[in-house]
Amino acid sequence: MFEINELILKKAKELGFGDVVVLAYEQNRRQVRFANNEITVAKNWHTQKVNLFVEYQKRLASTTLTALDEETIEKSLQALMKSVKNLAPKEDYYGIAEGPFEYRDIPETFDKAIVELDEPNEYVEVAINAALEEGAKRTAGVLYTDHNKLYLTTSNGVEAFDEGTGIEISIRAFIGDEESGHGTNSVRVLKKFDPERAGRKAGEIAKMAVNPVQGEAGTFDVIFDPLAFANLMRYMSSMSSAFAVEAGFSFLVGKLGQKVANEGVTIKDIGNMPNAYGTRKFDDEGVPTKETTIIENGTLNTYLLNTSFAKKYNMETTANAGLLMPHAWNVYVEPGDYSKEELFSEVKHGVYITNVWYTRFQNYVTGDFSTIPRDGAFLIENGEIVKPIRNIRVSDNLQHILESIAALGKDLYHIHWWEVNTPVFTPYVLVKDVGITRATK
Repeated sequence: MFEINELILKKAKELGFGDVVVLAYEQNRRQVRFANNEITVAKNWHTQKVNLFVEYQKRLASTTLTALDEETIEKSLQALMKSVKNLAPKEDYYGIAEGPFEYRDIPETFDKAIVELDEPNEYVEVAINAALEEGAKRTAGVLYTDHNKLYLTTSNGVEAFDEGTGIEISIRAFIGDEESGHGTNSVRVLKKFDPERAGRKAGEIAKMAVNPVQGEAGTFDVIFDPLAFANLMRYMSSMSSAFAVEAGFSFLVGKLGQKVANEGVTIKDIGNMPNAYGTRKFDDEGVPTKETTIIENGTLNTYLLNTSFAKKYNMETTANAGLLMPHAWNVYVEPGDYSKEELFSEVKHGVYITNVWYTRFQNYVTGDFSTIPRDGAFLIENGEIVKPIRNIRVSDNLQHILESIAALGKDLYHIHWWEVNTPVFTPYVLVKDVGITRATK
């Protein structure tokens, strides 16, 4: 793949491109899907592709190449040059990182046991049986194993390689039409994989959710399960990108150095975190990944930056470069000191939300959003779950949610599934005065 990278870089420079980033991916992915307690589909993919970023006189473009023969590469680059010449220059573009760099191996990101795993079905069966033991009647979900290789070559002297593995499961458990629960588990090394915990949690929530009643509208103290809070943090992390801020898709516009959350809240992006699904050795410019504190004790500390944005703001890159825009690797919500039981004991009249989906923003700049609880949701009275509820919607403001965090659990959970495609580490979270409305059909 490095030979292909060098060929692309050479021909791009011959055509007159300035900055060039060639990022080649090679992936072996296995999928095991299951429904009604039985495995229904097993698939394997082997894919190779190249993501390409080019700059020509401050005109920027990117594309993806899946056919990697020399003729196709030449035609694609010629077409890209023709297109980029028609673009307006981005006058505040300040280039890509200057290499070379030194990289350190990050523990627990590659496991030969996952590469050589012959039979992942047994892990699916463990999850299914755990859910059924908790009272579920049927289950559905998916397990993935991944083996990824990443090859980076840039016009500024970077040549870097990274290799990683992962295994994860997402399982939903059902009892009736309205009683369901969801559990996930994602790791980079096989010995830490725990499909039983995912299945057991899904089954527990489904059993608790039997015979739900219509939930009431109003303002409630809400305990967000890690699965639910991770969904909100996934959006928060994307809004912390300098690109989102400048494009007007963020409530963090103009708020550097200002209070945007409760002073007990610290949120980081950790690109080099062991056993985390988003961890890589380097960003898309080749800068070694690191830990970046986005919100520190409630104050917005930085946006996520690549080299160009960092130079514009007279700051250092946070090593979050994507090909066109900065993005988070692993979002980390710093835990508190509450046990799960202590969190619930703080709630006199509130709601426990185990999962959400269809999160939509009515106004990105103000942070107004709504999201629909998925799976079990429960009314809490005097610290105790008293009954399951249904047909409600969270309608609030993302900055208000952050400012109204009253307590954080002490245990962190690694959340990654198709609704949370940026991995999030988060505890259980208690938020005061959250707006709840009745869902409309």
